[in-house]
Amino acid sequence: MATVSLHHVAKIFGAFNAVQDLSLEIADCEFLVLLGPSGCGKTTTMRMIAGLEDPTAGDILIDGARVNDRPARDRDLAMVFQNYGLYPHMTVAQNIGYPLKVRGLPRAERETRVKAAAARVELSSLLDRRPAELSGGQRQRVALARAVVRTPRLFLMDEPLSNLDAKLRTSMRAQLKHLQRDLATTTIYVTHDQTEAMTLADRIVVMKDGRIQQSGTPAEIYARPGNIFVAGFVGSPPMNLLAGTVSDGRFSHDAGSMVLAGHSGPVVLGVRPEDVSVVGADEGDLRGRVYSSELLGDSVLLGITVGNDLVNVKVGPEGGRAIGSEIAIRLNPAKLHVFHHDTGLRLAEAGQ
Repeated sequence: MATVSLHHVAKIFGAFNAVQDLSLEIADCEFLVLLGPSGCGKTTTMRMIAGLEDPTAGDILIDGARVNDRPARDRDLAMVFQNYGLYPHMTVAQNIGYPLKVRGLPRAERETRVKAAAARVELSSLLDRRPAELSGGQRQRVALARAVVRTPRLFLMDEPLSNLDAKLRTSMRAQLKHLQRDLATTTIYVTHDQTEAMTLADRIVVMKDGRIQQSGTPAEIYARPGNIFVAGFVGSPPMNLLAGTVSDGRFSHDAGSMVLAGHSGPVVLGVRPEDVSVVGADEGDLRGRVYSSELLGDSVLLGITVGNDLVNVKVGPEGGRAIGSEIAIRLNPAKLHVFHHDTGLRLAEAGQ
């Protein structure tokens, strides 16, 4: 398979710095997800790895060999795009086998490899159909089969599931994860969907404004976000962030206060919705009113206005509250995160 190294890579379009001084090591067989909002530089980074964009500065190495000047066709990689890129006049089998035909493989070998690739993504019964006769999920599986049919050393995937409905995305995530594990192929996956990132990745690289904000396993990113941006971007719903002041061992907010040792001055306190509980009026850290109450099936998501902030709280399925009712909440002191008010950088867990 392949290792990928990016050394101080930058990409400038006119006056716009799309990627800035990016260095990254991707291990052999790793499933790495580039995660971030639109315009953060994740797709540009992947396109430079693919050879579809030339870096303005820095070096890109695949298996230790510098590939900056090597065309995309000579990098032994396969890409899967958001729009599938299927040829409408070709059958499923012809679409899957096209990369092999371009390389001049004999017909018999092409047919054997096409059938094997189709079986991997459960398309064996659809080989004679054309793309117009397929569902969105089936078309995406054709695109995947076309990528794996020639066993490249590197997969690059750019928002491949974004055109699918929620149910299909869930099933395709499972299929992608299984396929990547089965093939043991190094994979770089670009998405803005943090659920995809959390469920698919061995490691997540969170990007913003062309720079890496944090790199780590899904569990590490979720449990220890390195700054306010990561805390607010990863998680569904995202982490609650409350600006306040710490003095004499207490965190003060417009809607209440609580013990917070080891810090002083203005900070931003972070807490996940599942780490907030609804309590009696005399037991709460903060007080507010119910802004929304959404039944999610296995839980209820409460939106609570506390001062000028909206705090999301996950409670049990019977924990719904009337909109406008007064409510008190307690923040789990062992699960708090503290960020620098000005820089946004992580300071520490409040409970340690």
